[in-house]
Amino acid sequence: MTELTNLGVAAIRDGVREGSFSAREVAEAFNANVARGKVLNAFLVETPDHALAAADAADAARAAGEDLKPLAGVPIGMKDLFCTMGVASTAASLILEGFIPPYESTVSGKLWDAGAGMLGKLNMDQFAMGSSNETSAFGNVISPWRRSDGGNAALAPGGSSGGSAAAIAARLCPAATGTDTGGSIRQPAAFVGISGIKPTYGRCSRWGVVAFSSSLDQAGPMAHDVRDCAIMLENMAGFDPKDATSLDLAVPKWEAGLSGDLEGKRIGIPKEYRVDNMPAEIDALWQQGIAWARDAGAEIVEVSLPHTKYALPAYYIIAPAEASSNLARYDGVRYGLRDLPEGAGLQDMYAATRAAGFGPEVKRRIMIGTYVLSAGFYDAYFTQASKVRALIARDFDRAWESCDLLLTPTAPSAAFALGEKSADPIAMYLNDVFTVPSSLAGLPAMSVPGGLDANSLPLGLQIIGKALDEQGVLNAGLALEQRAGFTARAEAWW
Repeated sequence: MTELTNLGVAAIRDGVREGSFSAREVAEAFNANVARGKVLNAFLVETPDHALAAADAADAARAAGEDLKPLAGVPIGMKDLFCTMGVASTAASLILEGFIPPYESTVSGKLWDAGAGMLGKLNMDQFAMGSSNETSAFGNVISPWRRSDGGNAALAPGGSSGGSAAAIAARLCPAATGTDTGGSIRQPAAFVGISGIKPTYGRCSRWGVVAFSSSLDQAGPMAHDVRDCAIMLENMAGFDPKDATSLDLAVPKWEAGLSGDLEGKRIGIPKEYRVDNMPAEIDALWQQGIAWARDAGAEIVEVSLPHTKYALPAYYIIAPAEASSNLARYDGVRYGLRDLPEGAGLQDMYAATRAAGFGPEVKRRIMIGTYVLSAGFYDAYFTQASKVRALIARDFDRAWESCDLLLTPTAPSAAFALGEKSADPIAMYLNDVFTVPSSLAGLPAMSVPGGLDANSLPLGLQIIGKALDEQGVLNAGLALEQRAGFTARAEAWW
């Protein structure tokens, strides 16, 4: 592993600008790591030529004395949920195997316009449905971390953005895109010891991103640290007239506004997040995070979010309901897989294609969603869940009367072994217990690494902010990052 691949986004950007190294040297180093790290199964498609072309463009611009683009010389990974023109985009599902989009998602297009190069498309849970990256049709992603107690079990990198998380932690890319529906940026970031932020719903365009749950899905960056996330987010966010939910607002200069000084800020500690059977080390990290926030100048206050206990069941009604609608378009007619048994009619083709193309977790959520939307149960389930969602959003609004930000754990445990929870969907869903409430409310939230558990595995702290206050979230994340001094990294065992 070369020294260049230890650098993050800011260091690469600045080094290329200063001439400390060329963009091509960076791209070649990361391309080599991607090839070397195949055992992690983090990349579904490798695009070394894309990374090299962007690097050569950056080097040529510098040689000509031109102003360099914001991400010139920075190669990144792209989660396979983003459609990339001319490059396979499958959402890690067999039903989209072989689909080559003739268009570019808005977010990926913004990143290419900013000068970034693509190292490849990253593996993920199928259609972003999962918390461990075990539902991909193209095999599990393996975390580069291992337990220090000598156990050799391969660990889950978290999900659904598990390929993004594993690739960054393994130094296969300095940053990557992720998507977060109920915690799919934050939980994997916590599992592998990196940072990731879900911005306010509507900050980043959903156009060209394969839909899971349209009222919840939100793109965001994952990177080694808070500054790199701020740089990435500045180049991903912005109004898009092609997305009806896109916010018509200017993109703030989040990197320039970074400050770890929390003087005058009030940070709330929601009492309902002290869940039953919380591991002692999670609670200890939370208390340490509170102490770090206080040291940064923040006032700590206890707040109540009384409907938190209903967030997970409400989410697992709303998200599957929207998924059942969104995934109805995959029928074997227009694109992707088509399973046409001999002598079959149209309905037979639909059934055969969807049976062969969708994985078990996707089928489970489609069935749940179809059930809760059915005529006899719509009011009993979907309408009630929507009301609970409104109450959860109101809880946050009331909390903001006494605080500016919230601090919680990101996940209820460190990374677990692959296969450990896959037989129990409820146990898997509980991984999102701390992340789902802010998703239902559309609020910005970030995970930063805070320490290690008893087996030397990363643990994350979550900061939740008011709508549109990404700056406050990033600043609080920076304050925690500075005090945590997290430098642990996965060994290059692969």
